[in-house]
Amino acid sequence: MMELDHIAVAGETLEAATEAVEAALGVALQPGGQHDVFHTHNRLLGLADGLYLEAIAANPDAPRPDRPRWFDLDRFSGPPRLTNWICRTGDIDGLLAALPPGVGQTVALARGDLRWRMAVPADGILPFDNRFPALIQWDCAVHPATRLADAGCALRRLVVAHPQARDLAALLAPHLRDARVVFETAQESRLLAEIDTPHGLRSLA
Repeated sequence: MMELDHIAVAGETLEAATEAVEAALGVALQPGGQHDVFHTHNRLLGLADGLYLEAIAANPDAPRPDRPRWFDLDRFSGPPRLTNWICRTGDIDGLLAALPPGVGQTVALARGDLRWRMAVPADGILPFDNRFPALIQWDCAVHPATRLADAGCALRRLVVAHPQARDLAALLAPHLRDARVVFETAQESRLLAEIDTPHGLRSLA
């Protein structure tokens, strides 16, 4: 089984991604950190129910990684936008075995006392034009969301739009049961997050 863990807003720079999220939601993000292996960095926003949001970008002060960056960040261009959703599981190897090829191979990662494994495709691009959720397994006692301040924000709905949304939904149905995640058939592939904030319902796309 899998559970929704967090959502990611990418930018050409971390500053641009952060500013876009803060302008859209009207709340400030907290410091995040740097990611070895993929050489990215992020800032974070705690959401209700153990979820969080990350603004993420390639780290210009780090060397270029020896493999494609996760979330297809090597090809990212244009304005900041919601690019990925990430689901956690307690058995990432078993889940990968039950899913079609292309979701990725596990990569072990660490920052401070956080330890986790992420399934990352060899080319950095997840199936269904990156609309398939990235898979994560936290191998530590603490979850990042527990360390984030309460900003009064909660995910109301995550819309996953894609021309083959029905096929994607069918693949995930045996593993994910979350009424907040909605699949919509659309010509344009995109994500949309509806988030309750102290300023009312806001959206990120």
